[in-house]
Amino acid sequence: MSELSIPELSLVVLVGTTGSGKSTFAAAHFLPTEVVSSDDCRAMVSDDPNDQGATTDAFGLLEYIAGKRLDRGRLTVIDATNVQPSARKSLLALAKDHDVLPVAVVLDLPVALALERNASRPDRDFGAHVVKRQHDQLHRSLRSLKREGFRTIHVLDSVEAVAEASIVRTRLFNDRRHEHGPFDVIGDVHGCREELELLLGRLGYVISRDDAGRCVDAAHPDSRQAVFVGDLVDRGPDSAGVLRLVMGMVAKGNALCVSGNHEAKLVRALGRRDVKPTHGLQETLDQLAAEDDTFVAEVRQFCDGLVAHYVLDDGNLVVAHAGLKEKYHGRASGRVRAFALYGDTSGETDEFGLPVRYPWADDYRGSATVLYGHTPVPTTEWVNNTMCLDTGCVFGGSLTALRYPEREVVSVPARATYYEPVRPLAPPQRDPEVLKLTDILAHRVIETEHMGRVSLREENAAGALEVMSRFAIPPAELLYLPPTMSPVDSSSRDGVLEHPDEAFGHYAKRSVDRVICEEKHMGSRGIVRVARDGSGVIYSRTGRAFFSEEQQTSVLSRIADAVTTAGLWAELDKTWLLIDAEILPWTAKAEAMVRSQYAKVGAAATTALQATIDVLSAAAARGTDVGDLLSRSRTRAVNAALFVDSYRRYVRPIATELGIQVAPFQVIAGDRATYETRDHRWHLDIADRLVAADPELFRATRRFVVETADGSSCSAGAAWWEELTAHGGEGMVVKPLDNLVRGQKGLVQPGLKVRGREYLRIIYGADYTDASTLARLKQRNLGQKRSMALREYALGLDAVRRAVAGEPVWRVHQCVFGILAMESEAVDPRL
Repeated sequence: MSELSIPELSLVVLVGTTGSGKSTFAAAHFLPTEVVSSDDCRAMVSDDPNDQGATTDAFGLLEYIAGKRLDRGRLTVIDATNVQPSARKSLLALAKDHDVLPVAVVLDLPVALALERNASRPDRDFGAHVVKRQHDQLHRSLRSLKREGFRTIHVLDSVEAVAEASIVRTRLFNDRRHEHGPFDVIGDVHGCREELELLLGRLGYVISRDDAGRCVDAAHPDSRQAVFVGDLVDRGPDSAGVLRLVMGMVAKGNALCVSGNHEAKLVRALGRRDVKPTHGLQETLDQLAAEDDTFVAEVRQFCDGLVAHYVLDDGNLVVAHAGLKEKYHGRASGRVRAFALYGDTSGETDEFGLPVRYPWADDYRGSATVLYGHTPVPTTEWVNNTMCLDTGCVFGGSLTALRYPEREVVSVPARATYYEPVRPLAPPQRDPEVLKLTDILAHRVIETEHMGRVSLREENAAGALEVMSRFAIPPAELLYLPPTMSPVDSSSRDGVLEHPDEAFGHYAKRSVDRVICEEKHMGSRGIVRVARDGSGVIYSRTGRAFFSEEQQTSVLSRIADAVTTAGLWAELDKTWLLIDAEILPWTAKAEAMVRSQYAKVGAAATTALQATIDVLSAAAARGTDVGDLLSRSRTRAVNAALFVDSYRRYVRPIATELGIQVAPFQVIAGDRATYETRDHRWHLDIADRLVAADPELFRATRRFVVETADGSSCSAGAAWWEELTAHGGEGMVVKPLDNLVRGQKGLVQPGLKVRGREYLRIIYGADYTDASTLARLKQRNLGQKRSMALREYALGLDAVRRAVAGEPVWRVHQCVFGILAMESEAVDPRL
């Protein structure tokens, strides 16, 4: 039995004359789904597998199917004669386009046997000359297959060889998915041996030395494995010592190492190839000159054998020197190796003469964590589940490792600056209080903790800039904006657009077992930042000052006193608090809108419709048939009266000294912490204590907890909503009780609003309950609204996290500005 090794992911090209047994061989050794046959493709496009006139279309289909399989990382076998170089050329290009290895399996059997087999098949009426010509073409091809680009070639030259062959699927050299770590991934060392020894010691490795005291191995007592991202050599003081240690660790199975561009260049230099000894290569060559020839030969063999990247831990971790975009993970080609060694370069150079590299990590969306080095950074930072670990040790920075899967960064500082960087490791320090247009204009990408990369459209920036520059409070005071809130899915119930059942079902599908239903106050959203001394600011959800300066001072003073009375300053150990609330009445912020929109519409509708009814009634009394029109007008008049009643409920003045009330429902942050992980009961308990401390200023928020998997609990929650809305109440907001929740697909909606039937007249118009109008409204698309809600939620959480951490104003303001920019997205404002 002879074993034919084939990479698990490859394009296998069968080569042989018609009648050589390619289809039989394919059926014996591969899954039916793995084989793409030219005869089958001819049949699919022409209903005749032997229609030679359909060959062009058939091979177009064959390559399309093969391309789709290779896209998905599936081994693919091409069953066709493939005896001509021109036929193989397009298949080799296909393998190259999909970054997989091409394999040729040649069935070189006698012509007489092929003719005999064809004679037994009535559908094969080829003349003997066709088979002989194919056989001649095959033999001429045998000498050129390797030159054409086939990485593996197996030739079976007898019936016995075919019968005894077995296929062995081998892993690619970069495929280490079966190794699960734990790992310690170490950034670019560049000859800094002392720092490497110190870092390994800090990571818990025990270093072994030879008789001369040189480090030759390092092992971890808990069987952790180091993974080096390449660039072990050049520029630093002891590249030979670094190589000796890493080579020993790899040989003992205590480490893995991928190639860096400096190792690739060192291999060429040691091979006596014409290489310019720049970028620190000369230092390495000088250090190796002091070593014996055996060691230098081992260094060349080691560096030459390094692969460009590794896929580890069931595909969850990828390590490559310069990083690797998702479609290259686990692939093998010159293009993949070049990306892994050098990154995605534009071919241009910057002002320092260094290659301009595209920020591939900004567009990364893969599920695998990618760890890399190559381009030094001052500090490590997660970018879309990727991290650069080159923190410029040789340039006087630090040597850094990431513990995986713990995701813990461990660094040691450089003992000295061994090599002056051409380009500064960090950009010049900027004034933290100064905002720049470049922070917000053009297409922007903001990295968030809870949602990864959030993209902002260039066209949305102008509107946000107008608000921020002309109307908003100073950026240093604007620490947070609340996210928009999506309504629930449309209800299937007759006469109702929104109902709590859809909210409970939404969260149940996302494994949220308990939700809290909070009474929705008909006010205006207000963010309160209050300090112990009564200073602070109150602003709207668009960043504008909520009150005049005089009224704001009075309100803040009362709020600060209430926090003191409730004992919250001492209990929370805070000097200021950021509180999310509703401020009532609605007219405290929306009086102009109520007068110019709702009141005018209500007055016009009630006046005009009554006049219409009077005219139609008189016409009906004279015997004119106006029954349908009169009935419809009376219905519309009732609707108009309900519309007026709906908005009037929310404009009644509040008879208190300040003329307003505050209904707090969440403490966003304080000067030392954020509170998104505290459950909503905790937040509402804080609100209740403020109500108790100053019941005239604060209004309580009623709430009801629902178990989403319990039908009776859901029914009780729905009944509570009906009670709230029976007399025109706005409705409620349904939230995960635990507050911040991540599901299998990412962040879960922080809240869904379920608005009352009569309140929705204000939003959708007096006649929205007409059957035809309601049916159309139920077709509303909530996808973009919910996407926007989640993105704004993630940005808001990052804004307060950055503020509490003391980050510069411009960093906080990027997130706040991003939320306001999203409000310019084309989303139905009634949602």
